[in-house]
Amino acid sequence: MKLSVFGCGYLGAVHAAAMASLGHDVIGVDPDAAKIAKLSAGQTPFFEPGLPEILSDAIASGRLRFTTDPAAAADADVHFIGVGTPQRKDSAGADMTYVNQAIADLLPHLKPGSLVVGKSTVPVGTATRLAELVNPTGARLAWNPEFLREGFAVKDTIEPDRLVYGVADETNDEDTAILDEVYATALSTGTPRIVTGYATAELVKVAANSFLATKISFINAMAEIAEVTGADVTQLADAIGHDARIGRRFLNAGVGFGGGCLPKDIRAFTARAEELGKGESVAFLKQVDEINLRRRQRIVDLVVDSFEGRPFGRRVAVLGLAFKPDSDDIRDSPALDVAVRLKGLGAEVISHDPEAMDNARRMHPQLTYADTAEQALTGAEAVVVVTEWREYRDLDPAATAALVDRPVVFDGRNVLDPTAWRTAGWTYTGMGR
Repeated sequence: MKLSVFGCGYLGAVHAAAMASLGHDVIGVDPDAAKIAKLSAGQTPFFEPGLPEILSDAIASGRLRFTTDPAAAADADVHFIGVGTPQRKDSAGADMTYVNQAIADLLPHLKPGSLVVGKSTVPVGTATRLAELVNPTGARLAWNPEFLREGFAVKDTIEPDRLVYGVADETNDEDTAILDEVYATALSTGTPRIVTGYATAELVKVAANSFLATKISFINAMAEIAEVTGADVTQLADAIGHDARIGRRFLNAGVGFGGGCLPKDIRAFTARAEELGKGESVAFLKQVDEINLRRRQRIVDLVVDSFEGRPFGRRVAVLGLAFKPDSDDIRDSPALDVAVRLKGLGAEVISHDPEAMDNARRMHPQLTYADTAEQALTGAEAVVVVTEWREYRDLDPAATAALVDRPVVFDGRNVLDPTAWRTAGWTYTGMGR
C-alpha cells in the first residue's frame, strides 16, 4: 500500500521504516530539515536497536523516502499521524500543538476515500474533534494507538502483541479492512485485533501506561516499607509475582520510571479526567507520580548519608543517564535526575552511559562525563548504578573495587548481586533490600 507518516521522531521514524520493511511504499513527512536529511541518508537521529538496519534496507529498496513537503503525501491511501504529545509547559495536560499542525498540513492533500490514522497518544475526545476536520474532505479518520517499548520498538511494530483499531462506526468494515491490509503480516501470525470506537482506542494507551506506572510505584511503596522493617523487596516481588493474577513483570523496585511516555501520560490522563469532571476516578495517579519521584530523592539521600551529610567535593560515579537500557532517551530520566541532584549538592559527579551522553551533555553541560565506565569509577568515593545496562550488571566487583577510592555502591535498580559485592569488600545498598 501507499502510506504516509507525519512526524519522523521516535514513533514516526520507527513506524515508517517498519512499514516499508513489510513491503509498503512509505513517505515520511517532518518539518525538521536536519532530521529529514539524516533519515534520508539512512542515519537514525536516536538510538534504537535494529532500526538502522531496516531503515537502510528500506531506503535502498526505494520503498521509503523522507521529505519536509506535506504535498508529497498526496498519493498515499493511508496517512499515519505519529507526532509527539509532550506535557504542556503550563499544566499537566498534553500539548496538542504537533497533532493539530500535522492535521492542518495534511488536510489540503487528502483525497476522498483515504484514511487518516492517528497513532499519537492523545486525550480522550481528540479523535472526534479531528474527524470533524477530516470528514469534509471525503477522507475518514481512525485511531490506532502504539504500544512501543524503547529498545524493542522495531519488534513491537512488526510483531505487535495486539492491534487496536478505533473507528467511527464499528459496524462498518471498510476502515477495518484497510487497516487489516496495512497489518496483514502481523495478522497472518495470529496477532489479536480489537475494533473499538474512538474513545476506547484513545483510552487504551493511557490506561495501559497508568496500570504499568501504578504497578511500578506499588512495589516502590513496598520498598519504602521494606527499608524500615528489614524486609527484602526483591524477595517480596518474587513471592507475590508467582500469583498469576499479579505476575512478576514490572515489579522491580528502584529509582522509578521515566521516559517520554509513562510520566507525561499519567499526568495528562489526570488532567483530562479533571476536565471531564471525573478527577476523583484517577486521583490515585497523583500518588503514583509522587511515589515515583520520591524514589529518586531516596537514593540521593542514601548517598549523602554515606558522606555523613557532607557530599561537597566528594567524587561520585553515576552509571547510567538514559531512563532505561538500550535507549539514548533522557526524557524525564531518573538516572539523569539523580546525577543533577547530586551535582547540585556539591558532589563531584562523573557520569557515564553507553548511548545517552551526547543527549545529556546538551541538556546538562554542567555535569562531567566519562568516556568509559572505568574512567567514571576511577577514584570514586561512591558508585551509583541507576540505569541497568548490561555492562554495569556484569561489572566484576573485585576488579571494580581496585578502581575506586572508597568501595561504596548504591544499586538503584537492584540488579547487582549483594552477596558478591559485599564479599569483594563493598558496602552495598539496594532499594528496599
